[in-house]
Amino acid sequence: MQTPPTSLCVTDKTGCHQAEVESLTTSLSAQRITVLRAVRAGDFELCFSHKGLVLQENGGRAESILVDFASDTFLYRLQKGGGRRQPLARAVGLQPGYSPLVLDATAGLGRDGFILASLGCRVIFCERSPIVHALLHDGLARAATDPRLSAIASRISLYAGDCRALLPALSEEFQPDTIYLDPMYPSRSKKSALIKKEMRMIRALVGDDHDTSALLQAAIEHAAKRVVCKRPIQAPPLELSPQGSDRERQPDFAITTPKHRFDVYLPLSNKSAPLHPVAH
Repeated sequence: MQTPPTSLCVTDKTGCHQAEVESLTTSLSAQRITVLRAVRAGDFELCFSHKGLVLQENGGRAESILVDFASDTFLYRLQKGGGRRQPLARAVGLQPGYSPLVLDATAGLGRDGFILASLGCRVIFCERSPIVHALLHDGLARAATDPRLSAIASRISLYAGDCRALLPALSEEFQPDTIYLDPMYPSRSKKSALIKKEMRMIRALVGDDHDTSALLQAAIEHAAKRVVCKRPIQAPPLELSPQGSDRERQPDFAITTPKHRFDVYLPLSNKSAPLHPVAH
C-alpha cells in the first residue's frame, strides 16, 4: 500500500474525550502520521463526536465517514441480506452446521466481516491503515454496547498492521480456515453516492493497494481451507506474486453478483475437495 502524503488533526467536539484525543494523537504520531494541533482548510480531521469517531475533510466538500453498524441501512442488510445463502457467505464456505474462522485481511470499514460474524463466524479483522483502524475500533466498541449487536461484536477480534506479519504469529487456535481479501482498487462502477464518498476519502488517505499479489500469495500459503478475493465483476483475477511458485494460477471457482465477483482459491492440500461450480 502506498500512502499519499496528508495532514490530519484529532479533535473533540463533545468535551468528554480529551484523554482519547491525546492517546490517538500519540498512536498516530508513533506511526509516522503528521498530526496537527489546529485544523486547517483542506485537512482531514478525526473528530470525537456524540455519534462516534468521525473522519471528515475540512473545506470544499462537506463529507464524513463514521463506522456505524447500527445505521438503518446496515441493520437492514443484516436482516434482509440473504443469510447464510448470500454470495458472500457461500464464497467463504459457510455450510449447514459449519461456520469457518475467517481472517478479513483487508478489513477496511468492516462491513463484510461484520456480516460474516452475524452469521456465526468468528472473524479476525486486520487493518494496516492506522486511521482506518481507529475508525473501525470505535465502530466495534459502540457495537459492543448495543444490545442488538453485542453478540455479533463479541465474535470479532481486531488487529492493527499488515496481515503478512500477523499470519505467522497466530496461535493454533486462531489459524484461519478462510482468508478474505477486499483490496482497494480503482473504481469504475457506478456505485452509490455513499460508497463513492467513502472510497474517495479513504483513497486520499491510504492510496490503492499496490501489493495485492503479495497479499494473495501469503493468504494462499496460510489459509487452511480457502482464500476469497472480492473483485469488480469485470476485473481480471489478481496475479500472484512473482516470487510465488504458482503465479500463473487461476481461481478454482467464483461466485458472482451483478457488481462483484468472489474469486475462490483452494490451497493445494484441499485440491481433493469437490469444487463448486461458478454461481451466477
